[in-house]
Amino acid sequence: MTRFKICGLRDVDSALVSVDAGAAFLGLNFVRGVRRRITLDQGRLIVSRVVNELGKDSPGLVGLFADQHIDEVNGIIDACELEYAQLCGSEKPDYWDQVRAKVIKQVKVKPLGSGQETVDAALAQIKGVVSCGNIPLLDTYKKGHLGGTGHAFDWDVAAQIAQEHDVVLAGGLTPDNVATAIRQVDPWMVDVSSGVETDGVKDHAKIRAFAETVKSAE
Repeated sequence: MTRFKICGLRDVDSALVSVDAGAAFLGLNFVRGVRRRITLDQGRLIVSRVVNELGKDSPGLVGLFADQHIDEVNGIIDACELEYAQLCGSEKPDYWDQVRAKVIKQVKVKPLGSGQETVDAALAQIKGVVSCGNIPLLDTYKKGHLGGTGHAFDWDVAAQIAQEHDVVLAGGLTPDNVATAIRQVDPWMVDVSSGVETDGVKDHAKIRAFAETVKSAE
């Protein structure tokens, strides 16, 4: 069954609702200057409550970062005991190697002259990610944005990529369209943030609806 990640969590209650709904991963945003950014203390509180509830059965705990100093990233990873770091900036392989957690590397799918050109360009990036033992996350390219745009990209492109690599599919997913995305792309995992929000705040009913749709999609 396709896994799912609830990203951009900012409070304990939403994290616990996501856990109860069956999320395989929880995403906490530590990227400077973005709306969903949380403090170190908020991150530690969320993690401690989740771990206290579930112990070793806790979902994968993911910190989001973008072009931040490696010492800051590793300090947050250590303080919050994160298992994964999702890198959303222009970080290169020599940076990935210094991260003290498993790396999920965002690959922004930029439309080019043709669908095949788009696939080939994305695959070239993904092969570099996978060859280093890291996990590729496909997201929508939008100039000036790190991700979390709430817009989807061409799922036909994602489907071709997913035939060759296990990928995380992000970008514009909602409870209404995630079943179609799963059937069309067959990703290893789907990732949602804005698609389970109302007025910029995590909506517990939408989290549960997203989870149920993912579970029934196959």
